Parts: sequence; structure tokens; C-alpha cells
Amino acid sequence: MAQNISSRQHQILEQLLENKDGLSIDELAKLLHISRTAVQQHFLALESDAYIKKNTLNKTAGRPVAIYAITDKGINYFPKQYAWFSELMLSELKQEISPERFKGYMQRLAGRLANNLKGKFAGKKLNERIDELVKIMTDLGFQVKTASESEADRPVIQANNCIYHDLAQKHTEICEFDLTLMSSLLEKDVEQLSCMAKGDCNCKFRIKDKNGLVKLEK
Repeated sequence: MAQNISSRQHQILEQLLENKDGLSIDELAKLLHISRTAVQQHFLALESDAYIKKNTLNKTAGRPVAIYAITDKGINYFPKQYAWFSELMLSELKQEISPERFKGYMQRLAGRLANNLKGKFAGKKLNERIDELVKIMTDLGFQVKTASESEADRPVIQANNCIYHDLAQKHTEICEFDLTLMSSLLEKDVEQLSCMAKGDCNCKFRIKDKNGLVKLEK
């Protein structure tokens, strides 16, 4: 993960970002004014975490020289700012269509994603579906956990952050994306109990059935 990258490893990734075809250990040692041994140690860590890969082997003066290149994961280590562009697109879309159609658009987007993910949920019980959903939400960037309501043992999913908080504050219809995605993957109705975009301390979702609240399976 990004927080495990040292300042020197950050410099190595910067150099590889500038040189997409890759660099050798000797070339990086020269660029950064450090020893070959130091570069090799950093390479071992970066390659182990899939930030870089051995790209090609070139022959120099009769001996093979490994060339290392940055991976997609390495490129994605560097920060990106999508919020302003997303805000621009959503604001323009909202001006073009009615609030109800905008809400429906969010639901359709979620439905499309759910269709791509449904294979992971096939044949699973509710508990297993909830666990799989939590994994997916975690991969998307949510800090999420499951809980149950009092003695009734009713399943609740709680997210302690919102990955599009600023956007959701301006466009509350975005919350429909989460609700539709969760209900589609769990094949249950989902009720939102709290929302950070509306000032609550977390986003909490209660899982329901068409006939009422459901209980976790033992």
C-alpha cells in the first residue's frame, strides 16, 4: 500500500514514471547517487509489492542487464484528483435532466456494476453475501464493518467514510447508487438509516426483506 513506500522508493518510482521503458539498477544508482546495493534492496521491496516489474534483459558488454519498469499499480500510487471533473460532469448532467431522471441514472449505473459482480454472489447465503459485499466496498475505498441491531440480530452495514463525500453533499442522488448496488448484490431491500452527506457521523444500512426485516443466519 502507498503508506509503506519510503521517500527513497518514492524517488525510484518517480524516475521510472519519467522513463516508461524502464531503467537498470546502475542507471538508477547513478540518477539517485546511491549504491547499487541500496537500489537492489528497494527493488526487492517494490517488486514484491508489484509496484515495479522486470521488463527486459539487455546485453551490455557481453553480460545481461535487467531493466525494471513501473507497473499500473506503481502509476496509481501517485495521487489523482477526479472530484472536480466528476463535479463538472454531474452538474452538467443534472441541468440536462430532471432530478428523478438523475436519480434513475444513478440506479442504472449501480445496476450495471452489480451485473458485473453477481458471479461472486451466486449460490451464497445472506451471511456470505454480506461478507462478499464488505470486501467489495473495502476494495472501493470504504472503511466498512458489519453489525447487528440489538437482540433481534438484524444485519446492518456501517461505513465510516464516504468515498465521494463532497460530491454526495452536492448531489444527494448519488446515495441511490449505494442503495441499488447493495440491494442488487444482496437480493434484499436495503434501508439507509444514516448518511454522512446529510450530517450524520456514518452511513448505516439496514438489510430488509420484501416482507420486513431479516435476521442473520446462524
